[in-house]
Amino acid sequence: MTLAYLGLGANLGDARQTIKDAVVCLAQHPSVTVVAKSSLYRTEPVDAGGEDYLNVVAAVDTSLDAHRLLALCLAIEQHFGRERPYPNAPRTLDLDVLLYGDETIDSLELVVPHPRMTRRAFVLVPLAELNIALKIPGHGPVDALLPAVADQRIEKVEVCQCRIPTRTPSS
Repeated sequence: MTLAYLGLGANLGDARQTIKDAVVCLAQHPSVTVVAKSSLYRTEPVDAGGEDYLNVVAAVDTSLDAHRLLALCLAIEQHFGRERPYPNAPRTLDLDVLLYGDETIDSLELVVPHPRMTRRAFVLVPLAELNIALKIPGHGPVDALLPAVADQRIEKVEVCQCRIPTRTPSS
């Protein structure tokens, strides 16, 4: 099993319910165990227009390889009506593979760590909530990256009382 971190976000429709339902979809997959989920955060769109986003980070244990995990994420997006009319368009659901163990992956389909995660408060703040000691391969510990995103608006809107993993991504 590999500990992976997934980012979930939405800003169309009932975003809160869609994110909750997407986490349930992940948990129902036989090769995925949702280990923890961050609180729900409201953030302004970054490099995009539209309404504010709701965001969550989930930690999952999975026996899927990284590309199959990505395929599952894309299938869940499709299930919730994700459309891609143009880059950074508003969305019913966005599911990103942020980290996959301590692996670094650079393929046409998947880049891990997610290439923009270290510049996004909506990723780093929920990650820090789950595991403040987490190290992002090639970038360092999450807590050291937080000051660089301190100017981005992020508001906790729903607290999650989930078990927090106490291990590194590769353990």
